[in-house]
Amino acid sequence: MNSNTSGQHTIDVLEHHSLTITQFAQACNVTETWIVQRVQGGVVHPDAGAPGAMPEGTGQPVGAGDSAPASQPPGRDVQAWRFSGHGIVRTRRIADLERTFDADPQLAALTADLMEEVQQLRALLGQRR
Repeated sequence: MNSNTSGQHTIDVLEHHSLTITQFAQACNVTETWIVQRVQGGVVHPDAGAPGAMPEGTGQPVGAGDSAPASQPPGRDVQAWRFSGHGIVRTRRIADLERTFDADPQLAALTADLMEEVQQLRALLGQRR
């Protein structure tokens, strides 16, 4: 088995498991603080079904409603956040873009998303040939 196949196998396995913030940060080669800042900025997203997850654009965690105490901001328990293995590649790409180009996190996330979309479109075009 070559290293590329092994790396893909690792990502495939991770996609089926929920990662804690510590595991996710280690897999992405960033700090937990970096992850927290990007989640709060809407750049990185915990799994939508996980406790404390904050779906895109809401600023509110999944399942947070009127029952959440007013004194405790919803979704602040970072140890309750869970991340999918699929987000590792995207998050690593965002971190690399930020470091390499001194990019704003929002711009780096947009660029990473566009890069992924181009990759998907190229794969789709390749299937049609």
